[in-house]
Amino acid sequence: MKTYEGTNVRNVALVGHGRTGKTQLISSLLYTAGMVNRQGRVDDGTSVTDYDEEEIQRKFSISASLAFAEWNKTKINFIDTPGLNMFLHEAEGALWAADSALLLVHAVAGVEVQTEKNWRFCENYGLPVTFVVSQMDRELASFDRVLQSLRENFGRQVIPLQLPLGEEKAFKGCADLIRMKADVYDADGSGKSKESEIPDGLSSAASQSHEAIVEMVAEGNDKLMEEFFEKGTLPPSDLQPGLKQAIRERRLFPVLATAGLPNTGAEGLLSFVASYLPSPIERGAWKGTEPDGGAEIARQPSDDQPACVYVFKTVADPFAGRVSYFRVVSGVLKNEAVLNNFNRGGAEKFSHIGVVQGKTQVPVGELHAGDLGAVAKLKETITGDTLGDKSAPFLAPRVKLGEPAISFAIEPKSRGDEDKLSIAIHRMLEEDLLLRFSRDPQTNEFLLAGSGQQHVEVAVSKLKRRFNVEVTLKAPKIPYRETIRSKAEAQGKHKKQTGGHGQYGDCWIKLEPLQRGAGFEFVNDIFGGAIPRNFIPAVEKGIVEAASKGYLAGYPVVDFRVILFDGSYHEVDSSEIAFKLAGSKAFKNCMEQAKPCLLEPIMNVEITVPESYSGDIMGNLNGRRGRIQGMDSKSGSTIIKGQVPLAEMLSYASDLTSMTQARGTYSMEYSHYDFVPPHIADKIVAAARSTGHGKEEEEE
Repeated sequence: MKTYEGTNVRNVALVGHGRTGKTQLISSLLYTAGMVNRQGRVDDGTSVTDYDEEEIQRKFSISASLAFAEWNKTKINFIDTPGLNMFLHEAEGALWAADSALLLVHAVAGVEVQTEKNWRFCENYGLPVTFVVSQMDRELASFDRVLQSLRENFGRQVIPLQLPLGEEKAFKGCADLIRMKADVYDADGSGKSKESEIPDGLSSAASQSHEAIVEMVAEGNDKLMEEFFEKGTLPPSDLQPGLKQAIRERRLFPVLATAGLPNTGAEGLLSFVASYLPSPIERGAWKGTEPDGGAEIARQPSDDQPACVYVFKTVADPFAGRVSYFRVVSGVLKNEAVLNNFNRGGAEKFSHIGVVQGKTQVPVGELHAGDLGAVAKLKETITGDTLGDKSAPFLAPRVKLGEPAISFAIEPKSRGDEDKLSIAIHRMLEEDLLLRFSRDPQTNEFLLAGSGQQHVEVAVSKLKRRFNVEVTLKAPKIPYRETIRSKAEAQGKHKKQTGGHGQYGDCWIKLEPLQRGAGFEFVNDIFGGAIPRNFIPAVEKGIVEAASKGYLAGYPVVDFRVILFDGSYHEVDSSEIAFKLAGSKAFKNCMEQAKPCLLEPIMNVEITVPESYSGDIMGNLNGRRGRIQGMDSKSGSTIIKGQVPLAEMLSYASDLTSMTQARGTYSMEYSHYDFVPPHIADKIVAAARSTGHGKEEEEE
């Protein structure tokens, strides 16, 4: 495998809404570039970047993956990302390794929910964006309609660099608005094209669009603006570098047209990426800090800088072990190099480094600044770590992802599965940063949390396929909380005489409600030594432990203040354990008077459906105790925003699919906690007590 310097590398992430054809397009581009000997197909399970068994079976991407093509003396690293909302965190994390993004938009559906989310990700990272109108061969495809939708959402800087030659089944190529030539593609699916003149029926529109490009390019460059006013246009020798600069500076967002399955538009897209998208060198310095949390520093992506790499993804391979995908931030990484991990302190040896083509690693001797690669079996390194030359410390910032939205209880099917579960889950958590695994202290159940039900189901399926660990999913756990509505005051006394040293602890506390999200506050208001100072932390510990076990239904008590204001002690019999038990009793006695109640998590929900379904959707949300907070209309779709209790959203994915014939999508994220209505709270409390949790258990 030939090695490339950073100036001849392009790191491009393909992002977009689910089902826009990202994976299929990459397979077509690789075939056109001669990297594979046949065009992979998602429907056949032969695509290059969807190689995991789960992805092949489900026919959609679950995690980010890599592939590369060599085109016009340029190496193009493609990062294929998932588009479904449940796995969008994979796209967000992978963008850290990219220098630009191809944002795919479906030629029929136009701008969708995940289109906007991926746009925001790119905006946050400052990545140049090129829109690719995909699946132009589909029935009802319309380039003009999609272009209008893009401009409505993202502004006048969205401008086509191509016009399609035909639409739907008649789509056969594109008119290149820079060269002012038509590229007509072979019907054999090779991705090769022949240059010809732009058809008469399209020449007028092409000329107008060309002039619009010239004006947009000149607009942000004083030198080009002078030339434009002087000549009325820009020659290709100035237009092309000016266009490249405008794309790099995010002053202009090009629009191209493709169809992945018939492989139409592939050559033009490859040439565009190689000619106009920025190299890692042009993207400029990486910003970071000194490892000890010191001053901010920058690292230039240059070969003459010390070697430094950033790990942006980890893959848990049952055979190869931990595989780390990395970007060379600076310097030249040579095979067998030893680099220091600035996050963890140890040294790692980079043995058998390679570049990635789907599931295959191609060995290389070295990788230059800006390139992407992979290495197996690093001992301690995980996603987000920075490694480099010990003499030149540099720490890149980690990607900050969201929090899981839902938890499920999982139960190993056999004792053998239980023994293997911990190791397998640990490997899975290294691969997927949004998964969480914990043990519920109240129920002793294993909890697996993720962005949604499908996310957790995929993780469970991977456990079985990769690690031969079988678990059973139980009903999702709603993380209810308990709190109080009024003030209370009570005594807690623990007194026990058994001969010899006894036990004595006595305290008086006041309980007060706090605002939502305030947590727990402890105030020591003891005067005159009623309780010795060394026993006061024991009182607080007893209260905290009692609160963690709940009062009504076994859920943690939150948002309250405890004021310890009086008590008594015994010179001989008082001890820390006695005052801890006294604090616990005082808390329970207060809870009896403080009007305890349940809190439930409320989610911000955003649902996008065709306009004809909006009435049904709003009625359904009202039936789920939802509060509609707004509606927007966009490109024939209605976006409904509201707040709904998490308990009412557990089955929403399947319900929305059936209500909208799979045309609706939704996303949700945590907003706040609010009171559970009394009639529902009574059922939750009754259910908890029937399983041995809550007040009855505490009154043993």
